[in-house]
Amino acid sequence: MFGACILTSCDDDNDSNPTLQSPTSFVLNTPAIATGNTIDLANSESITLTCSQPNYGFPISTTYKVQVATKSDMSDATELSSTYTSAKIDVDAAELASTLTDMYLNAGKTEADFPMDVPVYFRLRANMVTSDGTDVDGMEILSNTVALNKVHLLYSLPPVTVPSALYLVGSFCGWDWGSSLSMVPVYGTDNVFWHLVYIDGSGIKFNTATSWDGNEKGIAGLNSITGDLASEIQDSGDGNIASSNPGWYLMIVTASVAGRDVLYDVQFNKPEVWLIGTVTALADWSELEDGMQFSVPSTADGEFVSPAFVNNAASDSGVRAYVKVPGYDWWKSEFMVFDGALVYRGTGGDQDRVEGYAGQRLYINFTSGTGSIK
Repeated sequence: MFGACILTSCDDDNDSNPTLQSPTSFVLNTPAIATGNTIDLANSESITLTCSQPNYGFPISTTYKVQVATKSDMSDATELSSTYTSAKIDVDAAELASTLTDMYLNAGKTEADFPMDVPVYFRLRANMVTSDGTDVDGMEILSNTVALNKVHLLYSLPPVTVPSALYLVGSFCGWDWGSSLSMVPVYGTDNVFWHLVYIDGSGIKFNTATSWDGNEKGIAGLNSITGDLASEIQDSGDGNIASSNPGWYLMIVTASVAGRDVLYDVQFNKPEVWLIGTVTALADWSELEDGMQFSVPSTADGEFVSPAFVNNAASDSGVRAYVKVPGYDWWKSEFMVFDGALVYRGTGGDQDRVEGYAGQRLYINFTSGTGSIK
């Protein structure tokens, strides 16, 4: 029906059939509170703007977006996320405050500069839409600019914190976030994560969510690259974290906050897995004991295999295994197999004990999260 209306209007321009036209006029009204008032966004629910519909030739469905700026020429205009369908627009004060705070930070202000009294400039972007909400090409128009001369602005951004979880995806899991690896937090920390991961020429990415949401990090997202095998890490050619020598890596991520940014310093170390405790030759708790290192598989779906246990490990001592994260005791990055499932200590309490006997070995698949003692 909408298409028919346009065609009829264009073919037959007369008084009884108004003609659709590309708009040339769109007026945003100056708010009554624009002068002589201080608008405190922290104590306001919304700022009301009103406008006339663009002159399309007759009333028709229109959407409106609000653009705000700190400069009168709108050269730093930022568009708010909300969309409106009425010529009376209630701009959410909290969204406006957080947007303005971000804009001033980008312009060089710091949190110490807040609160501040500032002018705020507005204009609207309007577009004709079809019945299903699709924009009509050639029917977009910007309004004039209006100003609120004195807006009281508090620092209105939530604090930036380090992530509580990180996930790895790559060719080892078919780039499927549903099969991604959840990195393991180091005990006693809230910002250090590790995992053994197979990295090849196509590479890996990591994210704080198990989705392609635009926040995933590739090689450009790393603040620094260090570790025993750092020289093997390279750009895949399309931004992934890739290896010039495909194989296993102990990947350790340390997250930190600088201003409004989260920084990721990443170590790529040798994929060393160790036994410790009463099953070893020394039968004590010495780290990195000679001869107690697991063999490393050559494929992404292969198993790490321990040396044969030298002694029995009863239920009070148990089989114990770990990777060594530099700067932390072994038990802060330990793990064990329970009923075929690989379980990491992470930030949890001491793990239950699993018995083992001389001559047995511990088998672990770090990609599938499974293992066995046999």
